[in-house]
Amino acid sequence: MQTEGLFDLQVNGYAGIDFNDVGLTASRLDIALEAMLADGVTGCLPTLITAPPETLRARFAALDSAVRNSKLGPLIVPGYHLEGPFLNDHEGYHGCHPAAAMRDPDVAMVTEMESSLSRPILLLTIAPERREGVAAVAHWVAAGKTVAIAHSAANFATVRAAADAGMSLSTHMGNGLPQVLPKLDNTLLAQLAEQRLTACLIADGVHIPPEALRALITLKGPKNCILVTDAVVAAAMPAGTYDFAGMDVRLLEGGRVVQPSGTGLAGSALRLDQAVRNLVDWTIATPETAVKMAGPAARAALSRTMAHHGIVLDPGSISWSDALEPHVSRMPSLAPA
Repeated sequence: MQTEGLFDLQVNGYAGIDFNDVGLTASRLDIALEAMLADGVTGCLPTLITAPPETLRARFAALDSAVRNSKLGPLIVPGYHLEGPFLNDHEGYHGCHPAAAMRDPDVAMVTEMESSLSRPILLLTIAPERREGVAAVAHWVAAGKTVAIAHSAANFATVRAAADAGMSLSTHMGNGLPQVLPKLDNTLLAQLAEQRLTACLIADGVHIPPEALRALITLKGPKNCILVTDAVVAAAMPAGTYDFAGMDVRLLEGGRVVQPSGTGLAGSALRLDQAVRNLVDWTIATPETAVKMAGPAARAALSRTMAHHGIVLDPGSISWSDALEPHVSRMPSLAPA
């Protein structure tokens, strides 16, 4: 089947290009965006991960300049995703994010950081159990942002309070968690049970085994799930070592992207069209349902935020604009491979 285009809410880099690189240029960004277009993605939120404030400012400045001055950025990138630094810094929760740079939510810092950008930070991922976390959720939602939970130990009560404040997504549900959790009052069960949270899922077979993914989608319901990649610089590249956000990560032959230690994961090498095919191949969803989870559902999750910022996201006009037509004509069918 053909689609108007997929939308990736969480992508840290692609095709050898790291969106967290302070040396990112417009021409290099276009390399990544053209590769994403070839894989069926017509919209995305470039994602920056945890770093000290001064580093985040430099990374945002480089990313925003690259988007503004690139050929494809103005058409494909409506804004940005900030995943961190307001995350849980305890072992097992922080993942590949530098724990030492994590801090309590700081609304003033985000406002100041965003003030010089040409596009808004549309999505923030935080751990709401941090000091003033729920209040920060309410502030950002009132300011027109979408707020998600991840790298978090929030229990039922805190997840419920965050949802009451307007939190609406779980970023890469099932990941950013330690191997051992509280038996029942744990954050995974709390997020699954909270009907106001839509689950973003990495369907690569690495972050979540297929049968576990089937269970999560069954429990949450396909209409409440979104496919994301959490792709890093190694996506659409051969096995090897790459620089992601200042650390060396390795893409192994089997498709795992691992941290310098060689154990924990460091994002993925997943392509969003492959995530769609995976759900179909694993008989978890029909092609139509899988495509909805990778395109319309992602756009719907941002609809309130887009409206607040006056952003009109019309995938049909984006897909077939003069600037994109040479690329979109090569977009693959999203039927099972």
